[in-house]
Amino acid sequence: MKIDTPNIPQELQSKNFYDIFYEEDPELGMCEISGSIFENEVVDRAFLFKSVMKNCRFTNTDFRNISMNDVYFENCDLSNCNMSNSSIHKVIFKNCKLVGANFTESSIGNVQFEDSVLNLSLFGDSKLEKVIFRDSVLKSADFYDCKLKKVDFNMCNIDGANFDQTSLKGIDISSSTFNELTVSINNLNGCQVSSNQAVQFATLMGLKIKD
Repeated sequence: MKIDTPNIPQELQSKNFYDIFYEEDPELGMCEISGSIFENEVVDRAFLFKSVMKNCRFTNTDFRNISMNDVYFENCDLSNCNMSNSSIHKVIFKNCKLVGANFTESSIGNVQFEDSVLNLSLFGDSKLEKVIFRDSVLKSADFYDCKLKKVDFNMCNIDGANFDQTSLKGIDISSSTFNELTVSINNLNGCQVSSNQAVQFATLMGLKIKD
């Protein structure tokens, strides 16, 4: 699946993430931020655009209502960040830690999560369109009552993920692994699975397969 990638200028100003407090509105753009530690902070309605974040720590920070456009995160820790009610578009998270990150009630489009850890992350009541999870771990991630459109889980660990009240029609999980999932049989209609996964689902349904 082809999705839009971040459009970021080659020439970027070097900044610290705390510079966001010195702006009239909480926003940062056209910049590269490396090595910032911005933990346990509260920033409501922040706006990040056309920027690169590398080797930064944002753990336990409240970013609710954040808007992100054309942003690239690499080797960043966003564990337990509250990004609920957010708008996240054309963003890449590469080799990032997002354990327990809260994306509930958000709009997420043209976003890639690559080589990242999203265990216990929350996406409930969100709309995801053109989103790729690649080579990532999503153990016990919560996708309750989500709207998923053109979402791929490529070579991911989705063991224990919750897709209750979420249709998986057109969603490809065939290359991913799991021991169990929470999903209703009706919402599996049209989901792309491997032959081994089909057997797993049949077992979860209580069917006994005989050769």
